[in-house]
Amino acid sequence: MNQILLVSVVCLAALALDRLLGEPRRWHPLVGFGRLAAGLEKNLNLKNSPFLQRVSGLGCWLLLIVPAVVAVVLIDFVIYELSPLASVVWHIAVLYWAVGWQSLCEHIRPVASALVAGDLGEARLRISYLVSRDTDDLNAEQILAAGLETSLENSSDAVFASLIWYAMAGPGGVVLQRLANTLDAMWGYRNERYRYFGWWAARSDDVCNFVPAQLTALGFSLLSFSARPWQCWFKQGWYWKSINAGSVMASGAAALGLSLGGAASYHGTVSNRSSLGWGRAPVVADLEKSIKLVNSQLAVWLGLGLILGLCL
Repeated sequence: MNQILLVSVVCLAALALDRLLGEPRRWHPLVGFGRLAAGLEKNLNLKNSPFLQRVSGLGCWLLLIVPAVVAVVLIDFVIYELSPLASVVWHIAVLYWAVGWQSLCEHIRPVASALVAGDLGEARLRISYLVSRDTDDLNAEQILAAGLETSLENSSDAVFASLIWYAMAGPGGVVLQRLANTLDAMWGYRNERYRYFGWWAARSDDVCNFVPAQLTALGFSLLSFSARPWQCWFKQGWYWKSINAGSVMASGAAALGLSLGGAASYHGTVSNRSSLGWGRAPVVADLEKSIKLVNSQLAVWLGLGLILGLCL
């Protein structure tokens, strides 16, 4: 089996497991990792000089990620030496652990259900599980926009980034990307507590996810059969506060024919964000359309990989 076909088969199997089983309910490695990261930050994020906070944040990042990546690479080497077939199973297991698309869908759909039922309280509660913005006073339109933005953005972070890093660097690359993304989600805020301590977590995640985000935006643009997503990708996404998130959301929103972005409140401070995408205001049905858009891109990339693998 050539490398392209092997990578495609592993990705397909991991996604199938994610679809059938969803996120592991017990003993998820990220739960323990998150607790360890929180403990380190609590004890080492001291209120001293910005320089020492940066050094401390970098040290914690290295302490948490480097041993994990080295361990996974060594385990992969040992398993392959014992049995190449067992190595494939190991690759599938690691990638399944990293991919979180089914779990994200399971969190997005209840937001749509609550909005359809007119239950704003439930909709606010459900969207609070998915976004870092303030949700207590969101109206239906703002909840819907937040759901669409997180659906599009996290398709890159929780799905395509893991698949692409696996294709580039195997299980070690998957673990590096997933853990770096987790630390960014925990520490990558520009507030008093994390502005300096979390600088490396934020920057490293930007670097790790740049290529996956651009390839995700490419996929959305190709699937739209329109010039508009390409224009929004480069004219809006590349000037967004995060080039990765902006690229994915701008191209994805335009592919759906929607306008997103605008003001949002984070930790009590209103951020006047620019517009993303182009088209009409979203409706509830667009949440499911965003899921279908991501599924279509997955099908295209996996199909191309399988075809190339079989032909070469």
